[in-house]
Amino acid sequence: MTAPARFSLNQQTVRQWSLPELAAGCAAAGVRRVGLWRGPVREYGAEAAARLVRDAGLTVSSLCRGGFLTAADPAGRAAALADNRAAVEEAATLGTGTLVLVAGGLPPGSRDLPGARERVADALAELGPYAAGCGVRLAIEPLHPMYASDRCVVSTLRQALDLAERFPADQVGVVVDTYHLWWDDTVAGQLVRAGEGGRIAAFQLADWVTPLPEGVLLGRGQLGDGCVDLRWFHERAGAAGYRGPEEVEIFQPGLWARDGAAVLAEVLDRYERYVLGIPAVTGK
Repeated sequence: MTAPARFSLNQQTVRQWSLPELAAGCAAAGVRRVGLWRGPVREYGAEAAARLVRDAGLTVSSLCRGGFLTAADPAGRAAALADNRAAVEEAATLGTGTLVLVAGGLPPGSRDLPGARERVADALAELGPYAAGCGVRLAIEPLHPMYASDRCVVSTLRQALDLAERFPADQVGVVVDTYHLWWDDTVAGQLVRAGEGGRIAAFQLADWVTPLPEGVLLGRGQLGDGCVDLRWFHERAGAAGYRGPEEVEIFQPGLWARDGAAVLAEVLDRYERYVLGIPAVTGK
């Protein structure tokens, strides 16, 4: 079996798999790219994880996540910078050039969104050169506005690009995630802008389904189950010059309760149908 060349499976989509199971399952399905998360990688050991995926014939499309750079106090800022330098080193060990950053939310008691974004910029000024020296690009991921207070003060692709463009393109780029950006009527123009500047560092896919579950974090939809025009995003990102991995990242307990191989097979089928526009095969 061979999966589409640009397809990448984010580890969170099959969270029920251990790292060895992820490597074996992807190899069996012909998948050649994976997006990894720091928690499981640290638990397994970054160097051991790098060997594992390499021996399975896999490359790491991205490492998630760094960021949370909005602390206003000196101790919090220093801790965040140290953690992000460690994340850069882990990404380099895994052989990926992309570290996804979630900016962080408002500090307790704060209502100052512009100030929080400026603290993100200050941190990027320190982290960008360090990351580039390790062969890693920092990728700012805008999250849906419902996460602005507690997880990410960067809510739109425009805001992410406004931050990224303060720095060289080889240091800081952006993440285009359909789940977070589908609602924004300015995203088409911002994709053009991102492409012209060589800023698209990662492309992630998930669908938007309603009603959202309590807590909203774990409510991403399987591709094709919601209202996002996934093929539109694929085509617009391509028109903007993006040719990198397309990473399916779905946080959903319903998927995690199922057999991982069955989930991966379904994801591949949905990716071909709803992202690439390949008709479903009938008569199986």
